[in-house]
Amino acid sequence: MLYHLLFPLADRHILFNLFQYITFRAAGAMVTALVLAFLVGPMVVRRLRQMKVGEVVRLHGPHSHLAKAGTPTMGGLIILLSTLVPTLVWARLDNAYVLVAAAITAALGALGFFDDYLKVVRHQPRGLVGRYKLVGQFLLGVGLGAFLLWVPLSEYAPNHTTLPFFKDWRLVVWAPLFVPFVALVLTASSNAVNLSDGLDGLASGLSAIAAATFGVFAYLTGRVDASAYLGLFYLPGSGELTVFCAALAGAGLGFLWFNCHPAQVFMGDTGSLALGGALGAVAVLLKAEFLLVIVGGVFVLEALSVIVQTSWFKVTRRRTGQGRRIFRMAPLHHHFEQIGWPESKVVVRFWILGVLCALIALSTLKIR
Repeated sequence: MLYHLLFPLADRHILFNLFQYITFRAAGAMVTALVLAFLVGPMVVRRLRQMKVGEVVRLHGPHSHLAKAGTPTMGGLIILLSTLVPTLVWARLDNAYVLVAAAITAALGALGFFDDYLKVVRHQPRGLVGRYKLVGQFLLGVGLGAFLLWVPLSEYAPNHTTLPFFKDWRLVVWAPLFVPFVALVLTASSNAVNLSDGLDGLASGLSAIAAATFGVFAYLTGRVDASAYLGLFYLPGSGELTVFCAALAGAGLGFLWFNCHPAQVFMGDTGSLALGGALGAVAVLLKAEFLLVIVGGVFVLEALSVIVQTSWFKVTRRRTGQGRRIFRMAPLHHHFEQIGWPESKVVVRFWILGVLCALIALSTLKIR
């Protein structure tokens, strides 16, 4: 919005020329997201407490988590507001990349909000039935894939994507599988973040790291000189996603102020589905779906731990009559809690792994 209002005044004063630069507006979006989270957060937490919208803790989970029962949840509203408002303020609103990413984030946030509402307001323990939630995520992915096929955003075919570490190779997804492929990426990313949201500050910190990393890639793919030098796809207009990613990172850090141990509020599915969907949408728009596996490496490990644990339990129960486990508890962060790591240690060490994944992803810019 500010770009459209103030940049046209650049011929009157050179100061307004700043609004043409993506880096300036990205910094503004991140600061705005942080400040907005700090201002809105206490009001949201207070309102949630008044409404007695508290977390329901599973009895078969870690015993240390029982003390968290009743902590306000649905705090993902803070993340949504602190991401979407700065994006609308600082990004160009005629940019399709930004509008699509913001729309997917809002839609998945709404889906998560409905699930949280059923669980903590309507007191339906299962919330939105799992398969219905999966269907909603998948349909949003189908909509995104169909949109990209119908309205290509660059000169590259929609079903062409990049491969990390390879400069001249690109993967061509078979056209009939492109829409299901996009739907799978979006569904997997939103669920992976959702599964990681089990410890104070874990998902919000990792999401901020991943969003900042994708912001770098968005900036580079949107510049003709940088993309040519680094052997990346040049996607005109994609640099504007830097503003969105900066707002997303700022919102994650701002929410972390209230979500760090001991948490004053949990994000719930409202926040985790929105964060995961945002990262998945950005990866698809930047044609960096496989880079998402590296950037979100910790999220991938968390999701795989659940898949492996569940699959092995079912296989061994079918073969021996008694299910066995590989991990003491899944997702992976609970396994480390069960072997005696304090919650804060698990979170910080997983953040360190998240930073390592980000550095490996950034190294793909030169190791090609």
